[in-house]
Amino acid sequence: MRYIPVIGMEVHAELKTASKMFCSCKNGLGQESEPNVHICPVCTAQPGALPTPNRKAIESVQRAGLALGCELLTHSKFDRKNYFYPDLPKGYQISQYDEPFCGKGELVIREGKTVGITRIHMEEDTGKLYHPTGADYTLVDLNRAGVPLMELVTEPDIDSAADAKLFCQKLRQILRYLDVSDADMEKGQMRCEANISLHKEGTEKLSGTKVEVKNINSFKAVEKAIEFEIIRQTEELEAGKKIVQETRGWDENRQATVSQRKKESAHDYRYFPEPDIPPFTFTAADFDQLRHTIPELPAVKEERFTKQYGLSAEAVNVITTEKPTADYFEAVVSELGGKKDGGEMSADGEKAIRLAANYIVTELRKRLADSGRSIADSGITPENYAEFIAILADGKINSSAAQTVLGEMLLGGDNDPSHIIDRLNLGQMSDSGELNGIVDSVLAANEKSIADFHAGKQNALQFLVGQVMKGTKGKANPSVVLDLLRERLERTV
Repeated sequence: MRYIPVIGMEVHAELKTASKMFCSCKNGLGQESEPNVHICPVCTAQPGALPTPNRKAIESVQRAGLALGCELLTHSKFDRKNYFYPDLPKGYQISQYDEPFCGKGELVIREGKTVGITRIHMEEDTGKLYHPTGADYTLVDLNRAGVPLMELVTEPDIDSAADAKLFCQKLRQILRYLDVSDADMEKGQMRCEANISLHKEGTEKLSGTKVEVKNINSFKAVEKAIEFEIIRQTEELEAGKKIVQETRGWDENRQATVSQRKKESAHDYRYFPEPDIPPFTFTAADFDQLRHTIPELPAVKEERFTKQYGLSAEAVNVITTEKPTADYFEAVVSELGGKKDGGEMSADGEKAIRLAANYIVTELRKRLADSGRSIADSGITPENYAEFIAILADGKINSSAAQTVLGEMLLGGDNDPSHIIDRLNLGQMSDSGELNGIVDSVLAANEKSIADFHAGKQNALQFLVGQVMKGTKGKANPSVVLDLLRERLERTV
């Protein structure tokens, strides 16, 4: 019997705001080095303290909704979600239930695969618990309590672990493009939960029993946890057992999901409208104003970069993954256009653009990854990088020298590629007048290679090129050398 997986995702993302969701405490996203430094009577739930909603946080959720094609609700409210946990100081969480800020939308994750968005709502994050090794007590840090948190819930449209992982990656990319969240999973700024059920082929899609796997903290773990759960549930069903509706967690060490508790239903939380925060009413003008703040989104940018710049699929994927990299590349393209128009670069403009992309995808990305830096803090301005590419495209340095120049630029200090080339004497010899004597000397010393060339052995020509390069310590322009050698060899026929 074949069992088909049905997967829905719930994703929480902490929002980048100056203050917390319902108070003026600094929003440190729970990354503070000291516990309980950004707290106040509101986020620690002192008697009589009243919440004040963070407008930017609400607008951030609505902008995310616009980017995902969601319906923005004109009427919305906050609700109390009641449950007890030691890091939830109020004994309830201010969240949203039946009137979220964003309704249905969708996200295309690949060609032919669209995942429906059920809703995006706003809530507050909880604190953190610490369990000191060997201690018989638990510590509570409330720095994170009250941090604005958006929660996105998908339709059960995903049928593979790979697509679930891809959905989370695409969502994080959009949140970063919008600059509403860094969504760093290692720091807990984005947490993913998967709802997985199986149904027999030919039966109703939602006829299986749903199991939730909570608080998965990496894309790799999302994929592995779902794969494990599909196998586990399949084995249970094939053994004639029933799947228990429950909440499970992902154990990274065991590479397995583990049972945590019986799954709660909505009525267990006893939702009711938050009495301390009045309902919200929004207008079409409010939404239009937000719509104008939405940048060019990744899918549109990918398509444009492919058509406008003629880049490969790999190059487009790498360059557009992070908005700062895409912005940097376009600034470089603009600089190259100026150099071409101003006569500072003789190479074909389209060739130079592709060269700029290739060096970002290969050399620059690798070196930045090795040093733990991003392109934004590389120290290389778009102007200097464009000059580097123009010099390379014009054949003034060879690829070996280019590696050295790029490495020097990343070291800091004087990042001007022209200065580096002059200081290290890396300029390529392209003047035929400079190379004529060396070419003649190589030919005079290699009569056998000349004879081999005339006998049809093309390797002889490459050998001669290599000898000239050796004689110039790698500084000769190979294409100029090749032309000079061909010219000389034709005379000796």
